[in-house]
Amino acid sequence: MKVSVLNIKGKETGRSVELSKSIFEIKPNDHAVYLDVKRFLANNRQGTNKTKERAEIAGSTRKIKKQKGTGTARAGSIKNPLFRGGGTIFGPRVRSYSQKLNKNVKKLARKSAFSIKMKEKAISVIEDFDFDTPKTKSFIDVLNALKLSDKKALFVLGNVNKNIFLSSRNLKRTSVVTNSEISTYNIMNAQHLVLLESSLEQIESNLS
Repeated sequence: MKVSVLNIKGKETGRSVELSKSIFEIKPNDHAVYLDVKRFLANNRQGTNKTKERAEIAGSTRKIKKQKGTGTARAGSIKNPLFRGGGTIFGPRVRSYSQKLNKNVKKLARKSAFSIKMKEKAISVIEDFDFDTPKTKSFIDVLNALKLSDKKALFVLGNVNKNIFLSSRNLKRTSVVTNSEISTYNIMNAQHLVLLESSLEQIESNLS
């Protein structure tokens, strides 16, 4: 599929690029997309929440009252979870939520995500650009020219560009990643993808 290349002013440059059908025009596999998005979200969970259980509470182990004759339930420790200040029953423990996924499934998920966005006509290709200095207003001008100021946009760079990254950092609805950082979640979470020309070759080599 041929896609016109735009400049940062939103105008056509008169050039076009051929996007690989094996990446941007496959039949999407919704289950692969689901698995990869679930893996991404799970791997981002910290899993550091922790409460103290009965054995971890600091306190006396003295039997607090006699076993029989009180008319109430027996109790052997002040650390009993039923008492105020006692341990938590089956509380959360430090754990890892990370999940693994076959690399071929991850590739399929990413291809499916690209194909979904292409079907929605939510992908633009623009020529490589740079700013002299990091400036948020300069990046906003690019968004306005591409008519993306009111949408969640994901810019995919071919290489790390500090000026572009810093210029977009304060914008909540816009993300900038390199082609090695792109994920199925990022693609599906964005309303529009903006691919720089330099990123296309590497995307195709990574997913071919």
